[in-house]
Amino acid sequence: MRKMSMLAAAALTAAAATAIVTPAQAGSPDGKWQVKVLGTAVLPDGKIDKIRSIDTDTALGGTLAGLETVGTKANDNVVPTLAVEYFFSNAFSVETICCFTQHHVSGTGDVAGASLVDHVLILPATVTAKAHLDTGTPFKPYVGAGPAWFFVFDEKPGDTARALGVDKVKMSNKVGFALQGGVDIAINDKGLGLSLDAKKYWVKPTASFYEDGVLALKTRHDLDPWVLSAGVSYRF
Repeated sequence: MRKMSMLAAAALTAAAATAIVTPAQAGSPDGKWQVKVLGTAVLPDGKIDKIRSIDTDTALGGTLAGLETVGTKANDNVVPTLAVEYFFSNAFSVETICCFTQHHVSGTGDVAGASLVDHVLILPATVTAKAHLDTGTPFKPYVGAGPAWFFVFDEKPGDTARALGVDKVKMSNKVGFALQGGVDIAINDKGLGLSLDAKKYWVKPTASFYEDGVLALKTRHDLDPWVLSAGVSYRF
């Protein structure tokens, strides 16, 4: 699944890059459509927001119940991103993005360095409504907001969790919310430009750990990533 997803992201990026380079003569800074190819840093939090349930009769639950400070964090990642935007007018648009980002969850506090969840592949499907400010210069700032659906694939127990008997981990798909701000910078009058973008997400998925079919631990997490992007755009 990870290889297929990364190949799909690479194919989308290559196709968008070709669209930007090849038909530039048909572009327009006032076109209805804009495509962006971006490099994106995904910077999640991942700390535990709430322990929903814990079974102290299991190896994992019994071990964690005896500790005073148990926390988690998720690692950062950099991925290619494709954004497609439709302009209803120069002042208002709707944008959606597509990318896959992979993370793992490790412990903090008394379980610092513990490998809890490995190979979490996330598709953060996001739609934002954006308001643009026409400054009369090539620099056009914008703000946006909208819902985000975080779809989680192919998660696996980390080495530490496996050593404690965990044979299955499941992270929930979750609906969240995103705020957005950035700037589009026109390079020429053929639709080519640069884009800088920042999004802040609020989303709280749950993680469930199982030992031989028994739910040992269920936790809710503040994933809440910052997503920072920069790249090229083509409007037509």
